[in-house]
Amino acid sequence: MSVQAPPARFGTKRGWQLAIGVLCMALIANLQYGWTLFVGPIEKAHGWRTDEIQLAFSIFVAIETWLTPVEGFIVDRLGERGPRLMVASGAVLVALGWGLNSIANSLFLLYAAAALSGIGAGGIYATCIGNAVKWFPDRRGLAVGLTAAGFGAGAALTVVPIRMLIASHGYEATFLIFAIAQGVVVFALAFALRPPRPGEVAPVSSPKLQQTTRNFTPSEVLASPIFWLLYVMFVAISASGLTATAQVALIAKSYGVADIPIWLGLSTLTAALLVDNVMNGLARPFFGWVSDMIGREYTMAIAFSIGGAAYWLLDLYGTSPLAFVVFAGLIFFTWGEIFSLFPSTATDSFGAKFATTNTSLLYTAKGMSAFLVPLANLLQGTTGSWHAVFLAATLTNFAVALLAVLVLRPMRIARVGALPALTKA
Repeated sequence: MSVQAPPARFGTKRGWQLAIGVLCMALIANLQYGWTLFVGPIEKAHGWRTDEIQLAFSIFVAIETWLTPVEGFIVDRLGERGPRLMVASGAVLVALGWGLNSIANSLFLLYAAAALSGIGAGGIYATCIGNAVKWFPDRRGLAVGLTAAGFGAGAALTVVPIRMLIASHGYEATFLIFAIAQGVVVFALAFALRPPRPGEVAPVSSPKLQQTTRNFTPSEVLASPIFWLLYVMFVAISASGLTATAQVALIAKSYGVADIPIWLGLSTLTAALLVDNVMNGLARPFFGWVSDMIGREYTMAIAFSIGGAAYWLLDLYGTSPLAFVVFAGLIFFTWGEIFSLFPSTATDSFGAKFATTNTSLLYTAKGMSAFLVPLANLLQGTTGSWHAVFLAATLTNFAVALLAVLVLRPMRIARVGALPALTKA
């Protein structure tokens, strides 16, 4: 018989912690999801190649993810001060990074700005995700999903303002305005964050979710085959999703639909960006909630199978403005959930005490996948179309869906059976 903690309402201390984390994530979302709007103006202003500019995106994502284990370790070690100091420092670095983007007149400065932004965003992201899994053991998928939704959907609030500012004042002024605004607000919010104190959150053990009551150290996690399987799966899905994120404007232009009006005077590209960011954000709490109900692996299989179909349908029908918006939105809806499902699965498997560090170790998979994004440009350039890119994404999603049910789930069940300390009878 499993032990369940009584569910706490969201309008308590932990509800406020969740809300602050979501808002911090939303305020840094366009560092990644608004980047595609700047690529064209930067190329026009400086004459740099698209793949050279997109390397900045890869650097941002890589550094944002690869340094999170260090940032997570610092947060866990500093205890109650950790979230405040890390998020405040991240806000400063994000502001500096986008401020540097506004004056970058060389690729070196563009890459340096991406690195600064990546360090800051990674610290904020790791802290907010770690806080969510610690405060909500009973609703981990939903809480992490809502937090990650801030990062996925937050950019939807700024798509139109960014495009309007770029058109009226140039991309340089746009970078500077958002650098100051985002940095100041996140810095102020940082000082309200903290982890749960002893006794504030009751532990939960669920056979359905295979939740451990033992806390694995980061070194133990790195020695676990389950971690490395999760890592490979994360890289595979993240690579296809980041390709769509970075290239959606280019894909829309190559399909000839980017500037076609579709709804209330909005162009197809603007409408797609709005829908994509909203769907990306909704996916995280939705599939997180579903995974709390039916289990992480079954939810992965459902989401990734739909994602594989979405890539295939966009390839077939993307030249229609309406189809482009619908199927691109479906792609974002079925890849954004990895940022709720994988941290939840990792914390279920390895415990909450070192969750900020352990989930950050897994999050580095996103950085690994970022360097596959420019390969999509090379493949598209070589073949002359996006067909091969979409085919690869389709097959990858189907393969990972099968891995979730046929390999990951049996491994986690076997681990629980082999380690009685993981559950409470």
